[in-house]
Amino acid sequence: MANSEWGQIYKELDAQPVINAIGSVTMLGGSTPVPEVQEAMAAAGVAYIPLMDLEEKAGRAVADMVGVPAAWITSGAGSALTLAAAAVMAGDDDDRIQQLPDTTGMKNEFLIQRRQRYWYDRCLETSGAKLVEFGSDEGTTREDLESAIGPNTAAVHFYAVEQEHDPNVLPLEDCIEIARANGIVVTVDAAGQIYPLDNFGKYVRMGADFQCIAAKYMGAPQSTGLALGTEDMIRKLGYQSFVGYEGRRIRGIGRPHKVDRQEMIGAVAAVRRWFTMDHESRLAETEQKCQTILAPLKGIPGLSAEMMDNIIGHQPFGVHLEIDPSIAGFSAQDLVDRLKAGDPPIWTRVREGEQDIDIHVFGLYEGEEEIVGQRIAAEFGR
Repeated sequence: MANSEWGQIYKELDAQPVINAIGSVTMLGGSTPVPEVQEAMAAAGVAYIPLMDLEEKAGRAVADMVGVPAAWITSGAGSALTLAAAAVMAGDDDDRIQQLPDTTGMKNEFLIQRRQRYWYDRCLETSGAKLVEFGSDEGTTREDLESAIGPNTAAVHFYAVEQEHDPNVLPLEDCIEIARANGIVVTVDAAGQIYPLDNFGKYVRMGADFQCIAAKYMGAPQSTGLALGTEDMIRKLGYQSFVGYEGRRIRGIGRPHKVDRQEMIGAVAAVRRWFTMDHESRLAETEQKCQTILAPLKGIPGLSAEMMDNIIGHQPFGVHLEIDPSIAGFSAQDLVDRLKAGDPPIWTRVREGEQDIDIHVFGLYEGEEEIVGQRIAAEFGR
């Protein structure tokens, strides 16, 4: 690259920086804190503050901006899931809080639709919760949920992905209605549901007790997330958190889930920016970067490259690549490997079970979209 200082701080450790063309992925760093967040975090670093008080005040600020009863800043969305599951099972009983992850004597089953099993539902289990599937690979009915509820059922868990609507899952509205009729809590993983703004917190407003958000998607530090929910739910979640462990001297499971004062302030700044920024301009800029990637890829034999039209959630637009190995002479995975082996390395990926590549510009710094497009074209001899 032209800039000899690019990634130098990593190179000094003999570690190789990369161009991130995958998007907001944890394994590559997750986010780029925006200037407003960096400034807020720097300002927070000049003084100490009791973190129990800051958690409550920062959570109140977020809840007011989002329009939900209560909020809590967590160490990522995965942390929010673990703390929420613990809060559901142990409530505000200090003996039970300290007993977890041993759930003896507690309702510990979280019902989840078979079609909604996903990589991060493991975060619920680390609290001691047990996941119990209902429905089938083909779909889920109200009767499936009603028959799955038993004496150890603690909650119904729902995975919300608005940009990939699945008509064969039991809708959240039905899950909430049935759960309410049976006195059961509803938790929602909505980590990426930050746009349109109405989606931000909407599951709590619909009647769920809890939902999580990954704050990294808004330019906050990667290791921050938001727990949104009812006042009762967030109060109990706070008992499980690291500030509950230190401030109340009750040893809940959340002690490792630490969030520092700078990160809390950064998360608040990120939410404030997200709710006041010009999203039309944000989307236009993202679309233009995708067009820049696409420009040198048009008309290449063996390569189909097109713009993705989604604007919902955390990663709008994107470039979808399909490769015909019989013409190109190599597969999509071969292209991924070649880009990683280049200088600088460009990281893309082929998802498990798929044969194509989705490129997102979320993690690209200024000018890197041109490099990505040109490097892909070069692999096809252009």
